[in-house]
Amino acid sequence: MRKTKKRGKSAAKKALEGPGIVSLADEDAVKRILVDSVHSLWDVVNELTRLRPSKPGRYRVTIFGSARLRPGSFGYEETKRAASALARMGCDIVTGGGPGLMQAANEGAVRARSRAKSTGIRVHLPFEQESNAFVTEAFEHRTFFTRLHQFVLASDAFIVAPGGIGTVLELLLIWQLLQVNHLQDTPLVLVGKSWPGLVEWAKSAMLSADPLLANAEDLAIPQCVPDADAAVAIIRERMRKRGRR
Repeated sequence: MRKTKKRGKSAAKKALEGPGIVSLADEDAVKRILVDSVHSLWDVVNELTRLRPSKPGRYRVTIFGSARLRPGSFGYEETKRAASALARMGCDIVTGGGPGLMQAANEGAVRARSRAKSTGIRVHLPFEQESNAFVTEAFEHRTFFTRLHQFVLASDAFIVAPGGIGTVLELLLIWQLLQVNHLQDTPLVLVGKSWPGLVEWAKSAMLSADPLLANAEDLAIPQCVPDADAAVAIIRERMRKRGRR
């Protein structure tokens, strides 16, 4: 058996073992304390997110989509119509709080004249200064990381309207969390012509590799539908099943 020389403890390790004062001049110890403190905060957040209400509240649907579509466009009006239908069904609507299809969904929730909340979860961007005018409950984050975490905590279902890179990021995060069962019993509905191509690419690229890069059931998680009516129908059925439990 090969013998190894026992190493002495670092200054940082010694400083962290007891309640003694750590000098700011001891850079190694200060860095270690900062890193350990951040990790401890993450542990606290993870523990808190395990808590769930004893009774189910209102069904919350997050709608992701492009910030670029304008009022009057087909995509904007369809998203608004879908959000109104969901609000009348008893759903609260959650979006990224910005312009485009986010605004369309918030507007649909408000126009439904129901009890629905119209929530916006924003991230600070230099070119988007405020939430859209139809957000009635606003949250703002400094990072995409924490913002995406709140979407996960705040939603019972996800509808993905047409969008760009930011929408793809949101879609893939939810898809992956469903794959590893960090999210369960949560619909992921992709609306429109742009998404079937993405799903088909994933199937052809990942299921043709040797070894497989994903399981077939993983790639069946997103439900692709042609229009808003089909998306609303999926959510209506899921709400019906939840009400029977």
